[in-house]
Amino acid sequence: MVGLPAKRSSCALERLGSGDKYAILAAGWLRRLVAARSPGKAESHRVTSRPGRPRIGFDARALAFPAGGVRRYTRELFSALPVLHPEADFVAVDPPPGIKLPPGVVRGARAFRLPTNLARMTFALPGAIRRSAVDLFHAPAYTAPLIGRCPTVLTIHDVSYERRPDFYPHALGPVRRWFYRRSAVCAARIITDSEFSRAEISAAYGIAASRVDAIPLGVGAPFVGAPPSGVASLAPGVRPPYVLHVGDLHPRRDLLTALRAVLGIRSRAWDAVPTLRLVCAGVDRGSAETLCRAAADAGAPEAVVLLGPVSENDLVSLYQHAAVLVYPSLYEGFGLPVLEAMACGLPVVAANAGSVPEVLGNAGILVACGDGRAMASAVREIISRPDHRAALGARGRERSKLFSWVQTAQATFAVYRSLLGVP
Repeated sequence: MVGLPAKRSSCALERLGSGDKYAILAAGWLRRLVAARSPGKAESHRVTSRPGRPRIGFDARALAFPAGGVRRYTRELFSALPVLHPEADFVAVDPPPGIKLPPGVVRGARAFRLPTNLARMTFALPGAIRRSAVDLFHAPAYTAPLIGRCPTVLTIHDVSYERRPDFYPHALGPVRRWFYRRSAVCAARIITDSEFSRAEISAAYGIAASRVDAIPLGVGAPFVGAPPSGVASLAPGVRPPYVLHVGDLHPRRDLLTALRAVLGIRSRAWDAVPTLRLVCAGVDRGSAETLCRAAADAGAPEAVVLLGPVSENDLVSLYQHAAVLVYPSLYEGFGLPVLEAMACGLPVVAANAGSVPEVLGNAGILVACGDGRAMASAVREIISRPDHRAALGARGRERSKLFSWVQTAQATFAVYRSLLGVP
């Protein structure tokens, strides 16, 4: 097995699903092909675009990716590109059944179904890329085929799974980590969302920083200048005052720190806000039970409201009526909710970690990781001082104007152009 000692191969195979077993058993066949695609040979992926319109394909399965930020990135990027660059065709390779494609995107070939991502990337997707007749392929979500006839651009949003594997004790075995690493090594170019992630990718995989482009994300139109909505538009059980967290409920998001801050404000000896709640919008990735148990143990089970995933319209309403966005995450590759909150004029209190300081700048308040008291103090000051809240909201709106999906798309197309050799 490539990348693992031979004596461990059978043991590793026993822990895999059937699709991954088939993929790894083909490693001998892939060894020469993968070895030929190394960082030192990245420039050999340059191709000359076919006469006429260049065809740029992307992995359309990312439009239905489990992580909401990846879905938004893919849809916003490939909604902007056809408008900005009508001289090129943008092809959705292997679109999921029933998925609505962004306007102007061409539907490409489907790949045959296999049970795992590794098996799909190894056997099915390369054929779909070939049948789609694209000049370049963009994989927007961490992994990509290791072989192919055209250059591959890979977007890696973060490498928390590599740099902080303690956050993923059951989800990342050695084969999957090998696959993530080989995807990065084999890509002609890598795109990531921040300078922080650019440095992390280089350190994690030993890839020259010159092969990694940091292209910040943008903020969608619904979050910019949205008309105020009434309190009645909020989800059942959500009423001001509340602090908001947006994003998957994952251990690395450190939501217990946010809860400690809320509980501290509710129980202060003076100027308490006894009805304050922590409202969480996002898919549970293993933290919900711990969060609810902690609130119950504190005698305040009502202090936590878990909404699960919400629609874009509901999300805008949540931003508009919240007192503050809390973002205590210990590791982020960008932090899209921070940008969306700023665009809505919502003050942000976040942990001083990962890429968040890049995004937030001086438009919000940063506290030390895991410091619930500092977070409580910052949130309480925002709630008690309307002038302070208004000033932070105004700074956030100004800061958010530095980010747009148009800029993201233009910088991404510049990467495509450099590989295709077109002016």
